[in-house]
Amino acid sequence: MRTLAFGLLASMTFGGAVVAATPNPDLAAPIHTFIDAFNKGDGKTAAATHTTDVAIIDESPPYLWRGPTAFADWSRDLAADDAKVGITGEMVTLGDVVRTEVSGRKAYVIVAAVYSFKDHGAAMHEPARMTFALRKGTDGWKIAAWTWTGPKPKAGEAPAKP
Repeated sequence: MRTLAFGLLASMTFGGAVVAATPNPDLAAPIHTFIDAFNKGDGKTAAATHTTDVAIIDESPPYLWRGPTAFADWSRDLAADDAKVGITGEMVTLGDVVRTEVSGRKAYVIVAAVYSFKDHGAAMHEPARMTFALRKGTDGWKIAAWTWTGPKPKAGEAPAKP
């Protein structure tokens, strides 16, 4: 999740102020559980927040994963790419919910984020947005798709708030 791994949603990202949306705790729960588990290296818990037919778009090759093995494939590909290019210490910090739309058992959520990591030992930070599509099933809300969108990471101090 170099550009995912998630540095999630910041209201000051991309140069303009954004009014934060009122977060829906039921929708936020799987998103926060996913990111918290990712930060701890707990792939099993992170995967459990996703539907079995999830779609993922991230900045690591091959950039798109979908279907029943998408989460495991993304995790493997991200780890391999990070090792290849010297990325360590991956951490995503979620910020404000920027937008929420709900239509019955489907939802759309945009969250500010910051992805922090070390590139050959140098601290790097990437403010971004994570966009999620969620579905509500018998076991609650799950992530059906997500994407990481942000500029190239920059060296230096992390933003005060994503």
